[in-house]
Amino acid sequence: MTTDFRLEQLDPLDYQRQTRKASIIIIVIFAASAMLLSSLLAMSFGSSEASNFKWNLTGVLLGLFFTIILLSSHLRHQSWMQASNYGWRLKRNLMKVTNIMHNVKAGVANNDPVAIKTLRFYHLGLLQMQRLDGNPDQDMDLIKEINQLQEKMQELGIELQQEQLSSQWLEQLKSSDK
Repeated sequence: MTTDFRLEQLDPLDYQRQTRKASIIIIVIFAASAMLLSSLLAMSFGSSEASNFKWNLTGVLLGLFFTIILLSSHLRHQSWMQASNYGWRLKRNLMKVTNIMHNVKAGVANNDPVAIKTLRFYHLGLLQMQRLDGNPDQDMDLIKEINQLQEKMQELGIELQQEQLSSQWLEQLKSSDK
């Protein structure tokens, strides 16, 4: 099964507003469930003479588990979670490339088109993530690397817009290590 990831054009302010909203909703769900469960456990099993720390801690942990289960089963499919899901998938795919970066850079040095396209996707994804997170400051070494790669792509006739990452590319680059 091939799973590809494609960069989407998102407005940074809208992305930040949506992810902030999703975070607040999840925090409120966790806080409410943790307090409710802690109170119920302390009232049911606790004592007014002894410390109820273990019941409070158990309630907080149960609230955490409840929130995680609710998030993974139901909440992540909600429309207000789309920006957060996209950001998570983008970071996940950037990490997949980072994990094989030594293979990618070796392939780029050998003019391997798959490695070049993968590195270009990585650069575009990294720039987008920085922009979406409101971190516009660019590392000068990264800018130099991006410019060098663009020149190489133009020399080799490779399209500069590499907004999709193919899992086949990653597998090919992983296998080049063997």
